[in-house]
Parts: sequence; structure tokens; C-alpha cells
Amino acid sequence: MNRITIYWICQIAGWTAYCLNDLGIYSYRFGYSDGLLINAAITIVLGISVTHAYRLVIKRLSWLDLPLSQLVPRIAASVLLMAIVMVMLSILLDYYTVPDIRKYFSLEGIVFFIINWGKHLLLWSVIYHLFQYFERSKKNEVEKVRLTSSVRDFEAKILRSQLNPHFMFNSLNSIRALILENPEKAQISVTRLSNLLRNSLLADRRKTVTLEEELKTVQDYLALEKIRYEDRLSARMNIQPEALPVQVPPMMVQTLVENAVKHGISKPLKGGFITVDAEIKDDKAYISIRNTGVLHQINSDGFGLVNTTQRLALIFGSQANFEIKQEAEEVVCAQVILPAHPSLEPTRKEIKKSKPKPAGLQQ
Repeated sequence: MNRITIYWICQIAGWTAYCLNDLGIYSYRFGYSDGLLINAAITIVLGISVTHAYRLVIKRLSWLDLPLSQLVPRIAASVLLMAIVMVMLSILLDYYTVPDIRKYFSLEGIVFFIINWGKHLLLWSVIYHLFQYFERSKKNEVEKVRLTSSVRDFEAKILRSQLNPHFMFNSLNSIRALILENPEKAQISVTRLSNLLRNSLLADRRKTVTLEEELKTVQDYLALEKIRYEDRLSARMNIQPEALPVQVPPMMVQTLVENAVKHGISKPLKGGFITVDAEIKDDKAYISIRNTGVLHQINSDGFGLVNTTQRLALIFGSQANFEIKQEAEEVVCAQVILPAHPSLEPTRKEIKKSKPKPAGLQQ
């Protein structure tokens, strides 16, 4: 049942009930007559017409958008005006349909009628405005949830679409150097770069991928970086088979490994190591990326880490957690904890609880 139907049912039912009540009172006081019945029927029509005209004025002048301090005086003035109109019409109607009531047509009687009509019309107005208020509140809440959802989808797409352009530039330079030196390896590297680009583009269309798919991207990435850093980069993976089906945000682990290469391999002249470990414990997946390095400052602008924190919050809510810490001397560990069997639509309460943490810890 739509709002217009509800409005007309309430109008007809409300005014009919009011006039039947008056019909009973007048019949008891003056005795029943056909004139009273006609009077009641016409009053129903007048009541509906006057209040409906009031409703049209409210909508045309957008009174519902006004603050309470401006709305209340307008309601009071409108109720008074409607009461005067209804009294004038009622006097004319009563004069011809209820002759016995003519003796009450005095100034005091008219004031009494205006106050009496004013009370009923004020009640009508209060009910109407309260109904509109709750309807608009409900509509605004729905719009707010819809807007929040749209913003989250947009942010997720933006966050998924990031791929370090410096890495692309360096990889292409490394492959160019290989073309003459080792054409076969150059060909394999082009294939790996192609895979990486394809996965980056597909990441924009998928909310999560399996850890197994993500690790293939990581392997391609590390293989390309190995061309550049050669013996300075030592990489190892220790993945529990049960962890391979775990759902992770696409390019998330790759971003963390890229961060580890940037700060743990490229800066020290002697290079370093990177390990990727994944295991299932207590129905949670623990994914750890370790690298040589020192966690010596906090930088909230570290895009890859902020990216990871925000994506986890958007997709898993409070079910996921991310932290980066100095695990041992010259060993930094970035750890992601995910539900092994997640509900990928976090509740609004979970989203609210999982506001992005200051995860911009930078090595």
C-alpha cells in the first residue's frame, strides 16, 4: 500500500469518524433528523477539502524543509485560518440543516466554534507532520545507507586499481636489458609482467580472490624483481595447503611484498630476504610477510599499508586485522589475519567498529 492510498484512507476514515461522533451528539441533543445526516455528510467533504488544500500548500511552499522555529508559527496561523473557514461554512450549513442550533449563533458561540474546530484541525496537522517527519527520516536513512554503500564500492575500486608505476618502469628496463643477454628469460619475464598486468586489471572487477591466485601474482612479481636485484633478493614461501582457498583482497599480498622489497631489499646494499607464510589456526588465516629491515618511524601516508587496512575494513569489517611490527632485530613482519570462512558482507555495525586503523607504519 503506497503513501497516497494510506493518506486518503486516513482522511476519509478520520473525518467520517469525527462527523459520526458529532451526528450522535447532535441527535441526542436536538433529536435525529435527515438534516443532521446531510450536515454530517457535507462536513466530511468540507473537512477533507480544507485539509487537503492545506496539504497542497505545504507541499508547494516546501514547509517540510523548514526548521522547527519557522514551521510552528506557520502551522499555528494555518490552523487558525482553517478553523475560521470551517466555522463560517458550518454556520451556513447548520442554518439550513439544523434550525434548532440557530439560537447559538452569537459572538461567544462563534469563538467557541473556532476554538473547537481549531483543536481538531491542530490534531490533524500534528498527526500529518509527524507522519511526514518519520517518513522523511526513514527515506533519509535509506539514502544514507545507499550512499555509504556507493562510496565504499567506489573506494574499493580506487584502492584495487593501484599498481606502482615505478615498478612497471623498472621491470620494463630490466626486461630490455635481458633481451640481448638472455632472450629466453626475457620472454618468460614478459609473460610474467603480462600476467601481473592482467591480474591488476581483473582486480578491479573482483572483490576477493583465493590466496592461491594471489600467490601466483606474488611469484610473478618476485621473479621480475629478482631480475633487477639478482642475489640481493632471497625469497621463500611457506604456505599451508589448507590456507590456499582463503579469500583475500586482490593484489593485497602483492602490495605488502612490494612494500617489503622497497624497504627491505632496495635500501640495504647487501640486500635481504623476504618470506611469505600462511597458515590456518582457530578458523582464521594468518598471512605473514617478513623482510629484513628496521621499523624506525611511523608514516601515516604509507599508501600500500593504508591501502591494506582500508580494503580489509571495507570487505571484512571487524573480522580482519592488519599490523606491522619489528619482530626481531632487522626483521620486520607485516601480518594479516583473516576469517578462514568469511562473511563477505560485513554488517553496518561491523563496518562502524572497524574504522581504518593508523596502519601507515613504514619501515
